[in-house]
Parts: sequence; C-alpha cells; structure tokens
Amino acid sequence: MTDFHTRFIDFAIRQQVIRFGQFVTKAGRSSPYFFNAGLFNTGSALRQLCAFYAETILDCDIPFDFLFGPAYKGIPLVAGVAMALAEQGRDVPFCYNRKEVKDHGEGGALVGAPPVGRALIVDDVISAGTSVRESVQLLNQAGARAVGVVTALDRMERGTGTLSASQEVSVLQGIPVVSIATLDHLLEHLRQDATLAPHLERVQAYRTRYGVAAG
Repeated sequence: MTDFHTRFIDFAIRQQVIRFGQFVTKAGRSSPYFFNAGLFNTGSALRQLCAFYAETILDCDIPFDFLFGPAYKGIPLVAGVAMALAEQGRDVPFCYNRKEVKDHGEGGALVGAPPVGRALIVDDVISAGTSVRESVQLLNQAGARAVGVVTALDRMERGTGTLSASQEVSVLQGIPVVSIATLDHLLEHLRQDATLAPHLERVQAYRTRYGVAAG
C-alpha cells in the first residue's frame, strides 16, 4: 500500500464514508463495513475526492478522449474530476446521461460535450455492473465507445459467480476497471492504525468468506 492509498482510506474514514458496524449489502450479505460515496457531500470533500480520482486516472495509462458520468452519482463526480484534471494540466470534455430522455429543448439522453471517441466512465462503485452496462450501451448508441471505468473503492467480493463485480465488467465488457483503492488497501490500513484494529478481524473474515483474488 502506497502513501496515496493510505491518504485516501484515511480521508474516507474521517468523512465517515467508510463506516464500521453491521450492514446488509445489496446481495443480502451482512458486512462489517460500508462505503457510501454520497457522504462526500461538501465542497471541500468533493474537491479532495476528485483530486484522488484525477491522480488515479493520470496514473492508469488508459487512453481516452472524454469522461462520462452515469446518472445520478456519476454526474457531480464527472464534473469534479474534469475540473481536477484541468488543474493538473489535462483539460478534457465530459458528459453525463439523464435517467429520462428529454423530448424538448436540445433533447436526447446525454448532456454536456458531444460523445466523440473513447469514453472513460467515472462512477463511485460497481455493485452489479448494471450502471456500466447501461453506460456502454448509451455510448455505443451515440457513436462513442467505452474504454475503461474508474471507481473509488473496489470491494473485491464475489458477485453471483466466482468473479467480483469489477472483474465481471472487465470480462463481459472487455474494458479495464481501476479504483482509487481496494478492500486489500483498507485491510492494510486497519493493520497499521491501532485505533482501528478492533475492526480488522471482522473485515478480514468477510474478505476470506466472500472475497476474490486481486487482479
């Protein structure tokens, strides 16, 4: 785990975006931790979050022409990430979709820059991969193509089969998924922070029961 991952995990815990306790996931599993990106809900928190996204994107070497944010959480994220990239000297277009197609004014399902070329999808997490599949379809219909997905946290746990949701997206959609941090980074942070040590055993047990191999 690098200092980058340490800073992000610490930031997410301080913002109470990562919480410990007993939570039920969409899959019906009892999880000892929960990640809620909607709690990055102040200007300062969003700015810091998007700076982490920008650094991850600049380091991942996925060639892209524009950013795409799936409604709804992806909308503020894609705008903030575009601004963070501009601050790093990379000024890129961005767009996002509406949940309902507009039939007046400019119309259509997409808002923002014209979707031309290669799209990098910006989202908070991948749960079942539904948002990514819909995004890929929308982009294809618009004449663009998805070339990757960037998320905040990879929970690294099995979906309906032996692969994680992120791995399923990579296999089924044929595009890479990169994350700011993973569950393994969170576990390492718990090992290094004595104040959080009481949560380590339960999170490790969850990883052992439901987790997948990295990569």
